[in-house]
Amino acid sequence: MAEAENAWLFRCLLRGARVASLATADKAGQPCVSLVTPALLADLSPVLLLSTLSEHTRQLQADPRCGLMVVGTAPEANPQTAPRISLVCKAAIDAAPESRARYLAIHPYAALYADFGDFAFWRLTIERASFVGGFARAGRLSAAALLPDPAAVAAILAAEPSVLGHCNADHADALALLAGGGEGWRMVTADVDGCDLAREEKVCRIDWPAPVSDSGGLRAALVQRVKEAREALAE
Repeated sequence: MAEAENAWLFRCLLRGARVASLATADKAGQPCVSLVTPALLADLSPVLLLSTLSEHTRQLQADPRCGLMVVGTAPEANPQTAPRISLVCKAAIDAAPESRARYLAIHPYAALYADFGDFAFWRLTIERASFVGGFARAGRLSAAALLPDPAAVAAILAAEPSVLGHCNADHADALALLAGGGEGWRMVTADVDGCDLAREEKVCRIDWPAPVSDSGGLRAALVQRVKEAREALAE
């Protein structure tokens, strides 16, 4: 696969992930791997909600270097055919309101404990990545190759409030169609690679047919996905 295609496929894998493995190390270099629940910001930075009662949080406080691994669904019985990506990152506490909002949009149940005194949001800065696209298909990606275009990220962030407001107010039927049925679905995020729909504590990810770079491209991608969903329902 070409580098651009790799970047697109693995951005989609990352943005759709609701669980990941976090690798940290203690002062003696002893490794530790923990299950975490990431949310991806518009620029692809993973955000974690971590408690100081956890060993991995104390390890990040001492050494911000860490790894994050996300694994997709294997298309065959052999688990080695599953797509996966491992990120090399540095972590820092993130008090930005937009990071909190994004995280709780993806993990709404976390609102129950997000304000506990021992919890804080952490943002991971991606430095590089290695990936496996399936059996015997592997490679590396620099951060520059993996991350979305900053100008496109800014354009979609500027358009996001109006797109969410319009879709949630006027297109509930289309959102329900995209989500696979049921009432009460709302669009809670939109980015260059797709959007997230939520109903109570259930959240589903919708990938665009290709990355978008402005509000017009976002709306066209959304229309295309709704059209495909209608066609699939009619079959």
